[in-house]
Amino acid sequence: MADYRVKDLSLAGSGELLIEWASGRMPVLKMIRERFERERPLEGLRVGACLHVTKETAVLVEALRAGGADVALCGSNPLSTQDEVAAALARSGVKVYAWRGETTEEYYWCVNKVIDHEPVITLDDGADLVSSIHSRRTEILDGIMGGTEETTTGLVRLRAMAREGKLRYPIIAVNDAYTKYLFDNRYGTGQSTIDGILRATNILLAGKRFVVCGYGWCGRGLALRAKGMGANVIVTEVDPLRALEAVMDGFQVMPLLEAAEVGDIFITATGNIHVIRKEHMLRMRDGAIIGNSGHFNVEVSLPDLEDISVSKRTVRPNLEEYILKDGRRLYLLAEGRLVNLTSAEGHPSEVMDMSFSNQALCVEYIAKNPSMKPQVYPVPREIDETVARLKLSGLGVRIDRMTDEQRRYLSSWEAGTL
Repeated sequence: MADYRVKDLSLAGSGELLIEWASGRMPVLKMIRERFERERPLEGLRVGACLHVTKETAVLVEALRAGGADVALCGSNPLSTQDEVAAALARSGVKVYAWRGETTEEYYWCVNKVIDHEPVITLDDGADLVSSIHSRRTEILDGIMGGTEETTTGLVRLRAMAREGKLRYPIIAVNDAYTKYLFDNRYGTGQSTIDGILRATNILLAGKRFVVCGYGWCGRGLALRAKGMGANVIVTEVDPLRALEAVMDGFQVMPLLEAAEVGDIFITATGNIHVIRKEHMLRMRDGAIIGNSGHFNVEVSLPDLEDISVSKRTVRPNLEEYILKDGRRLYLLAEGRLVNLTSAEGHPSEVMDMSFSNQALCVEYIAKNPSMKPQVYPVPREIDETVARLKLSGLGVRIDRMTDEQRRYLSSWEAGTL
């Protein structure tokens, strides 16, 4: 029997349609897959992936398999798996361990099933796979060539491991590729977070005071999209440079304690812990909506919310109502997990096309460079530019090229004012 665990294999037909839809909107990954089929650069390599199990991830898995890889996959969030997609992957022969609604124990069981397949290259989204290997499954470390990391949150953990000398194999920071964070984090997170909020609440955003906690690339995209829907956007920050940028972009900037008193919707996008805490919740208006678009369910302090509440109930799918001791109501989106993947479908396929093309090409790069030292590496510039050029080609867009004279000018120090 095939080795997998999914919610319901009979959902595979629906999943195959979803994958077909995504694939038609991911032309860069399609071109990479076609080359992989011809060249087979990953022949015989075992790849272990801990990623959100979505239709776009399935297209990436198919590209890696086309290149000759044997792929094992688990979900990187207990609530983000699309069960139809997991079923379709299982039916196609992928070793997939993922279903929506996993408990914490089940989540790490799935992570360990991927590790059981002894991957030589890892793909991670949040670093749970890498940290599990380093802390509890060290017996496979010597056989791993390298890995990739998809998110800011994961890179924070991995760079901390590298600083402490604990990282045992090289990681390529896919999140830091220009063709990833400038598009996926900004346009993908911005659109999909709004999508998740609206699916969970069906509220009108126009006229609402929308508080964005964190003005990194995800926060920038979210603020831009909320503004476009007619919301009055307030940004909270701890970084003076990002706060100044938000001011120059036309947004109100204030401490979260002040924003708590006037906001209608609060979304975190920081990658840090307990951003929204008891002192903020106690100042919020009756009916305020709280959610998270960072990776883990720690940005909103759930212990604090439980502590100040006398009861809670689910009022809509992915929306819980907490009644505070003074009778005010606060509404939590998606249990504090990623609202864009839990309440919606995650980033659009068109933007994941670039992110996952980086993943595929970085896996190939690791396979061709098996002797890298254990540290966190940037995505090679040539990969970033390749993805950008392929994306432009897929969009039917042509650009200029420098003349020989222009290239000489940029490489010389002698030419100046004439």
